[in-house]
Amino acid sequence: MRGGVVVEGLCRVAKSQCIQILAFTSLAIAFLALFTNTSTSLFSLPSLPWAWNPSSFSSLSSAPPPPTTTTTTKKNPNMALYPIFTNPKMQKAVEKLAKELDEETMIRRGIERDQNMVKIEADLATARALIKDAIFKSRDSPPLAQDADYIPRGQIYRNSYVFQRSYMLMEKMMKIYVYEEGEPPLFHYGPTKNIYSTEGIFVGLIESNNSQFKTHDPNQAHLYFLPFSVVMILQHLFDPAERDKAVLGRVIGDYIATLSSKYPYWNRSLGADHFMLSCHDWGPRATWYMHHLYFTSIRALCNANTSEFFNPRKDVSFPEINLPLGDISGLTMPGSPNRTVLAFFAGRLHGKIRKSIFEHWKDKDKDIIVWEEVPKESKFSYKEMMGRSKYCICPSGFEVASPRIVEAIYAECVPVLVSENYVLPFSDVLDWDKFSIRVTVAELPELKRILAAVGDDGYVVLRRRVREVQRHFVVNDPPRRYDVFNMMLHSLWLRRLNLRINV
Repeated sequence: MRGGVVVEGLCRVAKSQCIQILAFTSLAIAFLALFTNTSTSLFSLPSLPWAWNPSSFSSLSSAPPPPTTTTTTKKNPNMALYPIFTNPKMQKAVEKLAKELDEETMIRRGIERDQNMVKIEADLATARALIKDAIFKSRDSPPLAQDADYIPRGQIYRNSYVFQRSYMLMEKMMKIYVYEEGEPPLFHYGPTKNIYSTEGIFVGLIESNNSQFKTHDPNQAHLYFLPFSVVMILQHLFDPAERDKAVLGRVIGDYIATLSSKYPYWNRSLGADHFMLSCHDWGPRATWYMHHLYFTSIRALCNANTSEFFNPRKDVSFPEINLPLGDISGLTMPGSPNRTVLAFFAGRLHGKIRKSIFEHWKDKDKDIIVWEEVPKESKFSYKEMMGRSKYCICPSGFEVASPRIVEAIYAECVPVLVSENYVLPFSDVLDWDKFSIRVTVAELPELKRILAAVGDDGYVVLRRRVREVQRHFVVNDPPRRYDVFNMMLHSLWLRRLNLRINV
């Protein structure tokens, strides 16, 4: 079953923050668990999540056990993997899936255990134990190694010591198998320019022959990558006139059917140790056509929207990185040491949040500059304006993700996050409240007062932390330790640690 072991982990946060995190993580995932021959069901609710605060462990032993069925508990329908949905179509899909799982339970009884999976799970159990041990030691412990590259330290992390332990275990252990089936451009390829470039970055680097995390032996893999591209499927097969979105289902469904008939790995876990990646707005939609992919697999998405059934404990939020020309050189810049603009935003009207920003601040204040686009008569480019600004407003558009967040970090401009239902990238590890400002839509009229209240000293601290966190969002080829590619891998590693497959 899925224990809430690691994803909640790497953090020591205020009680209210912990409650917020657990509210949309501790109930969501663990739909899947393959049991031993003595089990009565393939699936159960998760065990209680691990607490990443040593003082909390004493209470776990006396806590009541979790329920053992998924048929009687009514849960928030805005999170996937729930037995009761308000949407009849989704509820019917869940009921069908539950029936399939009951049938699969009967089939698997008496089947010989998969020894490869037994070994993998034993290795992962060791990793979980070492990370748990790091929690108890983290308060006063020195770094695990005097690393010439980098040692995680400081307030930008929820728990730097535990993060370092987890990261080093990932480097030592984690292996990913990339299915070889499929031909470019629909498979094994992703865009390397503009706002979908995260796809191309990840696919290109993980499939490189130099990748330390890629294995050619699927029996050694902890994770299995499904290398299809939603962007490429839509670009080459989607007819704008017919608007047949089901083309995604046909391509992806046929691909998984091929893999599941050729290899034992998908069927062995019902896809729970498999992952897909998409930065397209329709990434979540693409997985709905294959319900096991939707409900049990790891979905690595830029559009990490909990109102659209993104599960932070199972799914991974990837940063949206805009590379207009595909060039990864010179991404970061120090900008002006004396920034004269309090806050800056430029972007087209795109969704209700930006509409509110325009209503309250466009042409309203000389300190908060809001444009639909940088005027032609301006002396400074968009990038230069970010470098002249203390704070960069990063609102969601119609979708929750925004490349402006990473652009602000590159420019050492403190991000002002304005979004709803968005799970920020790497938030298992990074404490975004230490290097950004969060503003709700209702607070937008008070934006200037909120920023002014931070003060000069507070701003200096925030900017220094933005500079510290840059390394985790920079793209390198070949990758460098702790850069954005390795941070994406670490997010996947955490989800695999959260998954227990009992064989």
